[in-house]
Amino acid sequence: MSTYGLTEFAAEINAIVKDEGQAGLPRVAEKLKQLLANPAFVSATFDEDMPPGKRVLHHDPQTDVYVLAHVHHPSAKPGLPHSHGTSWAVYGNAKGATEMTIWQRVNLETDDHAELTIADKYVLGEGQARCYSSGAIHSTNQPGKAWVIRVTGTDLDVLPRYRFNRSTDKMLGVSEVTA
Repeated sequence: MSTYGLTEFAAEINAIVKDEGQAGLPRVAEKLKQLLANPAFVSATFDEDMPPGKRVLHHDPQTDVYVLAHVHHPSAKPGLPHSHGTSWAVYGNAKGATEMTIWQRVNLETDDHAELTIADKYVLGEGQARCYSSGAIHSTNQPGKAWVIRVTGTDLDVLPRYRFNRSTDKMLGVSEVTA
């Protein structure tokens, strides 16, 4: 049974980000997996009665790193493709699954619409974590209730972020790009 907790996790990821910046994100993801393996951390952070939403578990003013706990109820449809602008993120699932789609823009950023193709698609299951560098375009879907820990390089609520709209932008499937 893991005793690795939020205090140790926060100290280690702050040091990694300070020393390595975005190059250290795979190490942050490994540390998040270690944290998610601690059932005491998971049960202290989440419970079945929590409403959907997010809570700040940790913020380091020196590095501006945030550790957030998200409760997601099942979604009827996948979220829209988006990026976190100049920030990076590390997602990890404590409970449930998150379907992740990684998108790549195939037309010029100066065009008035975006043409995106699917670059990768996978499921983040319980105890799994992955990192996403700044500018990475992705979309998420929770087919069932999910408890997610997200680590970000800054407060995403105050950062210009990019959302792609299915009615004005073109989402290309893998077969459309390779044909």
